[in-house]
Amino acid sequence: MFQQFYYRFLRWPVILRILLLAITVIIIFGAAMHFIEPKSFPSIFVGIWWAVITTATVGYGDVYPVTVKGRLLGILLVFIGAGVVSAYFASLAATTVRLQNSYIKGKTMFTGKNHIIIIGWNGRSKSVIEQLLQTNFPQPIVLIDDTLEQNPFLTRQVHFVRGKPYIDEVLKKANIAYADFVLITSDQHKTEIHADMGTILTLLAVKGINVDVYCVVEILTAENFMNAKRGGANEVVQTNMQTSYIMMNSVLSRGMSNTILSMMDHLNDNHLKYISIKPEWVGLSFQALSTILQDDRKLLIGLKTGEDTMINPPLYRKITNDDELLVISK
Repeated sequence: MFQQFYYRFLRWPVILRILLLAITVIIIFGAAMHFIEPKSFPSIFVGIWWAVITTATVGYGDVYPVTVKGRLLGILLVFIGAGVVSAYFASLAATTVRLQNSYIKGKTMFTGKNHIIIIGWNGRSKSVIEQLLQTNFPQPIVLIDDTLEQNPFLTRQVHFVRGKPYIDEVLKKANIAYADFVLITSDQHKTEIHADMGTILTLLAVKGINVDVYCVVEILTAENFMNAKRGGANEVVQTNMQTSYIMMNSVLSRGMSNTILSMMDHLNDNHLKYISIKPEWVGLSFQALSTILQDDRKLLIGLKTGEDTMINPPLYRKITNDDELLVISK
């Protein structure tokens, strides 16, 4: 039985083994001092107090041995106990440093829930994280990337996980099973086709672990739009197509690119979003509802029904329960 306990003891973390050894030494020497000098140490607790102060090299001097046996025991405690306690604090410091380095290097598992996971490090993901932090976004943020050597947001509340995002173990480190939202950005180090293939592979890995998580993926080629949808993407951002639309608007109406960016700039308190229909709005015309929303500084610009979005519909168009309102709001 002792041998079984010994082998189990060896499997404990070093810091726990040293702590248990230090506590054992302190209790044994404290109890022994009580029995050797009951006048100077009237209780076992006083003996343990003396042992703690002695091993910590503090030495208050409130209680101390006066006999030869007691002083010899004190000398032995200094040689044995002080070394054990020093080893414990050294191990504690080393463990703290190791955990800190593990956090910085992206090796620590995230244990929170209802968090946002952003996959891939590039200019777009960096900008998204910075905007979320500046708007005091309430949900925790986890960044997954295999090209970074350490967390790029050391002073911010961003947890970093280093590794390939299509590997289950990496996703589990990000606690993907309890994530609320996942944004998969395109790999800037690959060609467009290979980047899309990597994005869809990551999407399949994410949905394989958490089928209910809301996934937004960035796709570069139009050919892979439907593949991303088949893979379970809730929303597909077609970067090249959206950029070409903005460029085309700038060709037709110069200066439009800055205007479009201003419409979607959350840092300037502009929000392009959908809002649900209230019961009292059903049956109103688009024009009448637009006037009502303007009182709340909401500019109604379109309607969404199912998968179809209509920008600037006819003013007489009636609002139904199935509609969602596309607005720019403050």
